[in-house]
Amino acid sequence: MNDRILITGGAGFIGANLAAALAKRPGVDVVVLDDFSHAGWKNLIPVDCEVRAGSVADAALHEEIARGAFSAILHQGAISDTTVRDERRMLEINTNAFADMLAASAAGGARMVYASSAATYGNAPAPNRVGGVETPANIYGFSKLAMDRIARRWFDRHPGVIVGLRYFNVYGPGETHKGRTASMILQLYQQIKAGNRPRLFKYGEQKRDFVYIRDVIAANLAALEAPRSGVCNVGSGRARTFNDIIANLERLLGRKLDVEYFDNPYDFYQNHTEADIGPTTELLGWTPAWSLEDGMKEYIELLESGFDGPVEAADGAGA
Repeated sequence: MNDRILITGGAGFIGANLAAALAKRPGVDVVVLDDFSHAGWKNLIPVDCEVRAGSVADAALHEEIARGAFSAILHQGAISDTTVRDERRMLEINTNAFADMLAASAAGGARMVYASSAATYGNAPAPNRVGGVETPANIYGFSKLAMDRIARRWFDRHPGVIVGLRYFNVYGPGETHKGRTASMILQLYQQIKAGNRPRLFKYGEQKRDFVYIRDVIAANLAALEAPRSGVCNVGSGRARTFNDIIANLERLLGRKLDVEYFDNPYDFYQNHTEADIGPTTELLGWTPAWSLEDGMKEYIELLESGFDGPVEAADGAGA
């Protein structure tokens, strides 16, 4: 009997990339759930999986999980727009629904791998360590921190393994549908291709831990085999500036770019994120394989070729 793996938010950027990777595995049936409010359904065209429209808050879904319908859950479904200010809605979808899913997965014996976020750290000093300074600066970051705290309360009571993955700044194929919440790498590329000056907050020296989608896929697959529960960072382990992104784009596109710097209107903006990935390697046996230069090179080449689906589908097409 095949393993059935549920991917919530499976039509989104990370979810669709995970679905494409798992659908290639023999003996695995992938079930994608998404409410399709901000999803990229075209990402699923090359993915042979069961697709459902629905919410992570649906009681019928929780009942199905509790009956043991899935061997594992990759829970990516969430409100991920960090500018959303509706606190109740954010917590209902991100936190309350997760608590219900954990209870259901405990009853059904399903392993739970879920998406947390580097937003849990806010502007805490880098490098960012799980269990260190965690001071989220917006309701999105708080909802993810609340998820991690709920998960920890289940570690000793859950018959299976629970792994939380705090994603840092993920970029790569399959994110175009995200619009203004897509990675800055894609947004800057699109500005340039539209004939506009790339725009950055003054003066482009803010630092981020940019992690390529292939590394995020590998971390999730490793979490499906983790020997114990835990919350861990998924990043490159190295902070880079937005000016580094511009320098890489200049090299990859073969042109000099004139950057427009402007004032940052967000008081909750993170100025420096950098993942401490030592504990992640210890728990998952995973280390990032893609540098910013290598990840951007593949990504920009795919964008220039017109491809922006799941990266595993690009492999299948011989890209």
